[in-house]
Amino acid sequence: MQRLLPIFLGLLLWVGTGSAAVAASPKAAAQRQSNGLTAFTPTEKFLAGNFVADEMNPAFIFGTVKAFATSRKCPTTWLAEAGTKTRPAGPGTPDQPAEYTLYLEEDCPDKVVYYVFIDQSGLTPQQWIEWREKFAKTKAEPMYGSTKSKLDTACTAGCGVGAELRFVQVNGDLMAKSPEAFLLQDLKFAPIYDLNKGQKLSK
Repeated sequence: MQRLLPIFLGLLLWVGTGSAAVAASPKAAAQRQSNGLTAFTPTEKFLAGNFVADEMNPAFIFGTVKAFATSRKCPTTWLAEAGTKTRPAGPGTPDQPAEYTLYLEEDCPDKVVYYVFIDQSGLTPQQWIEWREKFAKTKAEPMYGSTKSKLDTACTAGCGVGAELRFVQVNGDLMAKSPEAFLLQDLKFAPIYDLNKGQKLSK
């Protein structure tokens, strides 16, 4: 009985913390260490926001980040680089916008998948394009102007965006297929809004 007590207490500690990081497989733990990632709790605003899955010219808006995370079949954990834990609050400034990289780790028996999200819940559509103008300069408006207009229309329809799924990595390798195509074709994760048609999609 005395030998079982430490095991029982350890189990209570694991359940009490609710930390999926403790239960990570050796392969997942190794990838976290090599990438300098640690368990992270995203803001509710980010989790409750919709997202796009194409940086340049998204065709669809998908439902909430939280809905996508709960749709995964294997255990998931949110991760971030260590410095993200001290990120400033608020919408940010043109020189330091409030967008951050967060990793949704899906720890499966045969693979570890990273869904790499950009948390843009602190940005308006106008801030979204202004930040890209700093890098693309005159190319930004032709590249992103149409997308911004579509996102503005979506916001009016109640389908605003607070995040972007920018990359998908499987066992450390970047997928060649675009995240948007991967969600639609492989994961069968249905979008909620068609940006090109400017209309909500029925579930």
